[in-house]
Amino acid sequence: MDYGMIGKIEKAKRYAQERNRVHFEALTVTFNGDNSPHTVQYKDGNWQCNCDFFQSRGRCCHTMALEMILEGMIITEPVEVK
Repeated sequence: MDYGMIGKIEKAKRYAQERNRVHFEALTVTFNGDNSPHTVQYKDGNWQCNCDFFQSRGRCCHTMALEMILEGMIITEPVEVK
């Protein structure tokens, strides 16, 4: 491995430790739920999930889990509960 790549690997390790450097603007994931997979999207500060619970409540276990995983790396808007 060349010295340039070694330096980049060290820099990547430092960046990975400094999570405040990363802010997601958009993200699409497949979340393997207990019953079936769900598509979860984050865009412009808002979550979307194709599960039935999210459709009625605007929040679900899939979006909340991702909020926990990405804590400090996303900015969310308050969700109005209907």
